[in-house]
Amino acid sequence: MRVTHEQFHLPASTRARSRAGTGSCCDSDPLAAALQAKARKGAAGATESWAMAAGEGWRVADVVCTCGPRDRPFEERQSGASISLVLSGTFVYRGAHGSSLLSAGSLMLVRAGRSFECSHAHGEGDRCLSFQFDPDLFDRVAHDAGASHAAFDCQVLPPLRSLAPLTARARAAMATPDALEEIAVELAGAVAGIAGLVRRAPPAASQHHARIARVLRLLESDSIGPHSLAGLARGAGLSPYHFLRTFKRVTGITPHQWLLRARLREAAQRLSATRESVTDIALDVGFEDLSNFMRSFRAEFGVSPRRYRLTA
Repeated sequence: MRVTHEQFHLPASTRARSRAGTGSCCDSDPLAAALQAKARKGAAGATESWAMAAGEGWRVADVVCTCGPRDRPFEERQSGASISLVLSGTFVYRGAHGSSLLSAGSLMLVRAGRSFECSHAHGEGDRCLSFQFDPDLFDRVAHDAGASHAAFDCQVLPPLRSLAPLTARARAAMATPDALEEIAVELAGAVAGIAGLVRRAPPAASQHHARIARVLRLLESDSIGPHSLAGLARGAGLSPYHFLRTFKRVTGITPHQWLLRARLREAAQRLSATRESVTDIALDVGFEDLSNFMRSFRAEFGVSPRRYRLTA
């Protein structure tokens, strides 16, 4: 994932352009479409961003990156702070605190004025929703939210239950961007507070990234299927014990938590965007038991699926 404040302001004839009226850019899976176009043309990987919304001191971009193992990473630098929600794919983010593997549901945090690098040695492509803030606005929001200080103390947040309702709203707002200003401010305040409390653990050794990225891409491509710990461990070439420890060290959560939250994110998206029945959605996203889905959804989002649909 690669986007800077300066890139965001480029005119429509170059890299950044509005999603409105772009036709195929509004397809259900822009990353898959971009990767297919790249393969057809035999082109190198690239990043393209679409301006979703912008205001005084803030911007939101939908960023699709088609880079892969053959593409050379390069260092970038942002003038402001950014919080990027990974929508799909995996990539390695190297910042001041080392290298981290990000996947769907993760948040990539970039401090203002810091250099960083993103690479795709273990897979091709990713898509992110990037919230970008001028330093003055971010400092004010962090202060008003009660954060101890405005700078991020960590560079990545895993999919956290405390942020699930807000990130689900952000995904839903991509279809109707009018709400993105409020979401941007809320997200900045929430993340500034959480990032100041998270104890920064040493990043997992980079030699584990390839094994875990392979599993993450499998889970993302087949989130409804049954996945046992033993089967995932075999896919990673590790014993179940070492796989469980390594997965949690790399992603911040366990394989079960990752899969559960992926299913619940999909359920929330479908509840807000379709009129499908709650039962059909629960079964389609991978839950075999409706009561388990209802309990899990309420625990994640704080309300029942039906109440969530009414307020989405």
